[in-house]
Amino acid sequence: MNKKRVGILISGRGSNMRAIVEAASDPNYPVEVACVVSNRPDAGGLAYARSQNIAAQAIDHKNYKTREEFDSVVNDYLQSQSLDIIVCAGFMRIMTPVLIKPWEGRMINIHPSLLPLYRGLHTHERAIAAGDKEGGCTVHFVTAELDDGPIIAQARVPILKDDTAETLADRVLVEEHKLYPLALAKVALAKDI
Repeated sequence: MNKKRVGILISGRGSNMRAIVEAASDPNYPVEVACVVSNRPDAGGLAYARSQNIAAQAIDHKNYKTREEFDSVVNDYLQSQSLDIIVCAGFMRIMTPVLIKPWEGRMINIHPSLLPLYRGLHTHERAIAAGDKEGGCTVHFVTAELDDGPIIAQARVPILKDDTAETLADRVLVEEHKLYPLALAKVALAKDI
């Protein structure tokens, strides 16, 4: 099998990255995780990636004067790794076209809402406040508009009467860990990637 080389962008513990790395341990999974990059040098996910013998690179956004300068350095690193797909997994940065454009149609993200509802932050609080009956998560292609690219897959979770943002987030995260590896495999198997 010709596996697609994937780079994963994280900012924290990297729980979705771990789910993808675990899925990639299956010889029949169509993806090889080539590298993990974090904008935070202390991100827990970097240590996990290294423990799995995956190249782990910290590029601290605080060392750059502009978003574009930071995005350019990240893009240069990703380009140097001969990657097919970029996976944003809890990468808490608003990216500029400097990073998005070179990977157009090959960069995906997971968002903790049923897009197009609740782009941006505080998605669970907003869904509960609106009286929604369900929440969930969406895997989508990254475009210049925040959380606005074409949808690849979604998972739905009922919002319970006594839910808090935290309890809903915990249940949605379980679904994220199932959905993201499946959606990534779907993208990897697409003919034009």
